[in-house]
Amino acid sequence: MEPKISTKSSLIAPCGMNCGICMAYLRDKNKCPCCRLFDSDTPVTIAKCRIRNCRELIENDLKYCFVCKKFPCDRMKHLDKRYSTKYSMSMIENLENIKKYGIRAFVKNENTRWACPHCGGTICVHRGYCFNCGK
Repeated sequence: MEPKISTKSSLIAPCGMNCGICMAYLRDKNKCPCCRLFDSDTPVTIAKCRIRNCRELIENDLKYCFVCKKFPCDRMKHLDKRYSTKYSMSMIENLENIKKYGIRAFVKNENTRWACPHCGGTICVHRGYCFNCGK
């Protein structure tokens, strides 16, 4: 079965989060546009994100945290620990894979990794089930 999800590179946040599998992006009500599509109407969680608003990223116009000379910084390590513990996903590993294999290969892998085996929909990293069929 061909996956129905199609994560794009624009959905990969500077921290390595695949916004396409995020609960806030997948939900229908108050849908988050994604960290890279930031504007004045953006949800407060993005506006306050310390990594997305990192001075190093902004001042040096860095696309991903792994390019920063401070990578992985304490904020990144804290986020990675939380996601590794709660959701079995490593942001640092995601960024290392992007660096090693490139964004296209990473996105292709994400489309396979997070595809529901039952319907091909998207499995939410935060909920652990498919937002399409509920399995």
